[in-house]
Amino acid sequence: MKASQYEAIKPQEMEYALKRVEDIKNSKDRYVIYRDIRPIIDLKHMLISSAELFGDNIAFHVKDKVGGSYRGITYNEVKSDTDALGTALTSMGLKGKNISIIGDNRYEWAISYLSTVCGTGVAVPLDKELNASELEQLIKEADVECMIYTQKYESVFLDMKARGETNLKYLINMDQKISDEQRLSWWELIAAGKVLIENGNKEFLDAVIDRDAMGVILFTSGTTGISKGVMLSHGNIAEDLMASPTLLEVKPTDVFFSVLPLHHTYECTCGFLMPLFRGASVAYCEGLKYIVKNLSEARPTIFLGVPLLIEGLYKKIWKNAKKTGKAKTLKRVIAINRKTKKIGIDLAPVFFKQIIALFGGRMKVIICGGAAIDPEVLQGIRDFGINAVQGYGLTECAPICALNPDKYPKNDSAGYAPPGFGLKIHEPDPETGIGEICAEGGNVMLGYFNNPQATAEVLKDGWFHTGDMGYMDKDNFVYITGRIKNVIITKNGKNIYPEELEYYLGKIPYVSESLVWGKDNEESGETLISASIRADYEEVAEALGENYKDEEVTALIWKEIDKLNTQLPFFKRIKKVDIRKEEFDKTTGKKIKRFVDSNKGI
Repeated sequence: MKASQYEAIKPQEMEYALKRVEDIKNSKDRYVIYRDIRPIIDLKHMLISSAELFGDNIAFHVKDKVGGSYRGITYNEVKSDTDALGTALTSMGLKGKNISIIGDNRYEWAISYLSTVCGTGVAVPLDKELNASELEQLIKEADVECMIYTQKYESVFLDMKARGETNLKYLINMDQKISDEQRLSWWELIAAGKVLIENGNKEFLDAVIDRDAMGVILFTSGTTGISKGVMLSHGNIAEDLMASPTLLEVKPTDVFFSVLPLHHTYECTCGFLMPLFRGASVAYCEGLKYIVKNLSEARPTIFLGVPLLIEGLYKKIWKNAKKTGKAKTLKRVIAINRKTKKIGIDLAPVFFKQIIALFGGRMKVIICGGAAIDPEVLQGIRDFGINAVQGYGLTECAPICALNPDKYPKNDSAGYAPPGFGLKIHEPDPETGIGEICAEGGNVMLGYFNNPQATAEVLKDGWFHTGDMGYMDKDNFVYITGRIKNVIITKNGKNIYPEELEYYLGKIPYVSESLVWGKDNEESGETLISASIRADYEEVAEALGENYKDEEVTALIWKEIDKLNTQLPFFKRIKKVDIRKEEFDKTTGKKIKRFVDSNKGI
């Protein structure tokens, strides 16, 4: 089926998409910079039209073996493989069924997702770091009938299916070359699907998507440990794809570097579906320890990261500069370049050639999401000649709520709502303007799967109540101060956002990570602010020498906290500190679990 044929089948949806694009083109908003957006109805229409427009272009850069070289896969090949696997799945009776995908970021994961959503059923991406019992719980909850997985999970799903306590009917192994009685080979299904198509099977090819029906179930990985299944439609994702590249440029020549887990909607929508929509390509990273190596091989132009990852790379640059005695020179050169840039002369390509090479040599923009990042890190990366911006999103918004325009970024803001989306502050404080951030638009989820009560709690009068606290400036950029459920309310009614104190603690060179919480003192009634801190032992060793004692580390950090406390109102001051050597217990999104006693040193 051609894109024009699909458009003819769905005239109302196409009319809506055309109007959406026309409104973007006619927008008077100064931040809507890039207006060459094409209309898409749903993800199937996106894939068909992308294959027609960019057929021979590279869509994915993959490695056939660890340490090997990257090989390109074209848009035409992506479309062919998607059609083949989708046809095979449909022929197995999986039309309209829930199909789950789990594994590392790779081409087979992408095709499994596309072949599910573009005409077979509902995709249920699962977190590759969950244990067997957690996976089984989600598979039951989502009523999954088919599991597509990598070899690592073979025994988990064979055991699960054999026990018969789930509705699993099919197991498909991405790595197995030959099918047997227990599991099917992903590769053999691709081959079988191609034969079915050659013999006239058009069930998948002719499938028409209901744009407004549930197409994906994504389980959130909250810091409370309670997962909810977010129901997203094709329309939700298509809205994000059409709106967000108006603020930040994405061209067919761009190469996205894929390192964040694909089951997270941030990476799935922005790092996988977005490049496919815009005719760009995706290069898969082999793993965190290969980041620098793969950056030099793939030479990407766009990198999606989370603060932990981006701040880690930034700190490495400065640590290396200190070790080699070049830190002072680097600071001086940055200061010079800031002045020359004001008169239109950017010396970064000359001054920072080695640093730019660390990111592959062609990096255009680094986008940070998932949590707030230190604004100084964004500015620091920009000083090196690479644009760096942050965005704001939630799974419930597919995920984009706000994004900093690449031409007008504000380092301390989470971003600006893309065209057609709305943000507002619910019940703002009269003094600070801080209240709950609410979002509206076609990107907002259908609701939580089989959980109408939880849905009703967050979807009210057409607005999604995010649970995040923040404010907006005169230009309608949004700023996040913390999560509602995390706010520490003192006995005398003062609000303390632990995220704010954690940000300040992060500025201390000897602090790697921290968690702040409050506890009421039973005797005095005062709320004591406590912090659990994981020290940066490299920085500690530099300050104290190699043979330091634990009490010296505590004294070193307390000295810095005492300085910090003098700059804080009395009710915000940190009164108790626990220094830890072990890692914090975290979600798979690398966020510290806030309500776990072990993280508080209790």
